[in-house]
Amino acid sequence: MTTLNQIPVVKAEMLIRTPVEDVFEAFADPAVTTKFWFTKSSGRLEPGRHVKWEWEMYGVADDLLVKEIEKNKRIRIEWSDTTETEWTFVARGDNETFVTITSSGYTGSGDDIVNRAVDDMGGYTIVLCGLKAYLEHGIALNLVADKAPDANVNR
Repeated sequence: MTTLNQIPVVKAEMLIRTPVEDVFEAFADPAVTTKFWFTKSSGRLEPGRHVKWEWEMYGVADDLLVKEIEKNKRIRIEWSDTTETEWTFVARGDNETFVTITSSGYTGSGDDIVNRAVDDMGGYTIVLCGLKAYLEHGIALNLVADKAPDANVNR
């Protein structure tokens, strides 16, 4: 069993060559987010709202609470297991946005925490790569669905 002196905080970052308004909306509006991350949502991200996200290809879903939104600057959510994820959006000129995704609040055994943090870091990196391809080039790469093809319940 792994003993931790400090609970990890996961961070994934990417420059997206798209205006901050469009990058922010890509996460707030499920009609866009479903093009590069989850497949179904119960609604738009709004402060205080409970939203369900589904990854139908894996037969999984999660309920989350939208804790805070600052339009074009920040989104903070709490997952059903009480971990938190925050997106920050920093405009760099008119057509570039630096996105940072931070996840924290992991609980469980040291091994469980490390495994979850590593998985989240890889997952959020894939999400940002998919976002970049979609917003900059209009290409849906299917990265999330193709990450674990043997776990895909639709194959």
